Amino acid sequence: MIKRPPQTALPLGILSVAILSLASPAPVVGAENYPVRPIRLIVPFAPGGGTDMVARVIAPKLSERLGTSVIVDNRGGAGAVIGTALAAKATPDGYTLLVCDTAHTIQPVLQKLEYDPIKSFSLIASLVTGDSTLVSPSSVPARTLQEFIALAKQKPGQLVAGTAGPGSSGHMALELFRVMAGIDLIMAHYKGAGAATIDLLGGTVHISNITIQAAVPHLKSGRIRALGVSGLQRSALLPDVPTVSESGLTGYQSKGWRGLMGPAGMPPAITARLTREVKAILTSDAVKTHFLNNAMEIDYRDPQEFAAFIASEMKRWSGVVRKANISPDTQK
Repeated sequence: MIKRPPQTALPLGILSVAILSLASPAPVVGAENYPVRPIRLIVPFAPGGGTDMVARVIAPKLSERLGTSVIVDNRGGAGAVIGTALAAKATPDGYTLLVCDTAHTIQPVLQKLEYDPIKSFSLIASLVTGDSTLVSPSSVPARTLQEFIALAKQKPGQLVAGTAGPGSSGHMALELFRVMAGIDLIMAHYKGAGAATIDLLGGTVHISNITIQAAVPHLKSGRIRALGVSGLQRSALLPDVPTVSESGLTGYQSKGWRGLMGPAGMPPAITARLTREVKAILTSDAVKTHFLNNAMEIDYRDPQEFAAFIASEMKRWSGVVRKANISPDTQK
């Protein structure tokens, strides 16, 4: 007959530790060693636009600081909704990030989305702001913004405004212009700024709102004419072009912005690490100069400040949508 050794009770202290270890959630695996593999940086637009440019400046700098590859992944479509939704659904482990822009605060006031612009994401930091400009092809017989407004009033509903897509920052800048000027324009929505610019250069689009860095080459060639800068101050790249506000539409402003975020639920330690690294990148003189040369300026906000900014922008664009009488049906 085999005798079993007598069972002894664990000391109370050891037993308490064992129970606590079972009750406590397991630590996030890999957070302390992050990152250990490449990071995907989603850009919810086609290559070549302002948001894509910002991502391609930030990605290599982030790669250097984190010691891993940061790969830009362009997922354009539906006014940034497709790429943004993809990022919101990603595993919140810090290996999928999103460079968002002004559309992030516009689309939610235009339509019901499967994600919330704040709650569905782990906000990391805002990055830059930048002005755009209202432009017309040189074939349009209007040399100033006031002349264009007069022309539009002579031809109500006949002039075409080209946008990068419904709900894009360019679309809303044009809607704000239309409302404040009291004119009627045909909104033609394209799949990206590049396609809209092609028709602008061809003369089938009569006005558009594009980034200053995209406009400069065509302004130099004489194929298009700048009518007004979207910010409240003139651009150093276009010092002779007045702002829309000083051209008669007092108070007009439509500044674009870009920011960095990941899916909701990212480990706080990883989010904090990324916020620190981004802040360090944005303080670099070389990075500041690069953005200034492309009509952008650093506009860093930490996660809390970024969330408040997104909420305020949504409120502002909601007012524009109401005044312009835009609905999901009319923006298609």
